[in-house]
Amino acid sequence: MEKAILGKKVGMTQIFDENGRVIPVTVIQAGPCAVTQVKTAEADGYEAVQLGYGDISEGRLSKPEKGHLGKTGAPLKKYLREFPLSGYAAGDEITVSLFAVGDRVDVTGISKGKGYAGTVKRFGTHRGAMSHGGGPVHRHQGSMGANSDPARVFPGKKMPGHMGVEQVTVQNLDVALIDPELNVIAVRGAIPGPRGGLVSIKSTVKNG
Repeated sequence: MEKAILGKKVGMTQIFDENGRVIPVTVIQAGPCAVTQVKTAEADGYEAVQLGYGDISEGRLSKPEKGHLGKTGAPLKKYLREFPLSGYAAGDEITVSLFAVGDRVDVTGISKGKGYAGTVKRFGTHRGAMSHGGGPVHRHQGSMGANSDPARVFPGKKMPGHMGVEQVTVQNLDVALIDPELNVIAVRGAIPGPRGGLVSIKSTVKNG
């Protein structure tokens, strides 16, 4: 059965298993999420559900957002994400109880921003020689490789630019702890994004 839920990254800590071994985990405040829309093969050409997370007042929503959420009568939510799930009806609630310790999940979030970065930091390119006469361009990119023909730099060239703030998915993480009372799920290892960042958790696409 496919599973999915939205949450916010709390931070990293460690827990101990029954053998006393340390397990590094990331704690996520997940759910409860409301099903705000159901898409069917007959009406939309595919099956999916839209989950809403994070309470928000009506005054903070635009008229289109109010109209969209008002169609199904689902509670108002700040974040909306779609998942390829089935078997749910609009207004249903999804909590961390859907998951169990030992499940394998994929976690998606927006990575931390690194600002404007050069090619050495951004792509791991080599710097220039540090010997006499090499400065002051030790970390500059150097030649673009283009001559009078084609007389331009091809799109996709690894160049300096904005780094981070990208959607990143970490796959096949173990669910190490579930606390339904606190709406907390802990997964083994690190996940993308800052503390407080929105993340989505869903069943892994990998089989092993």
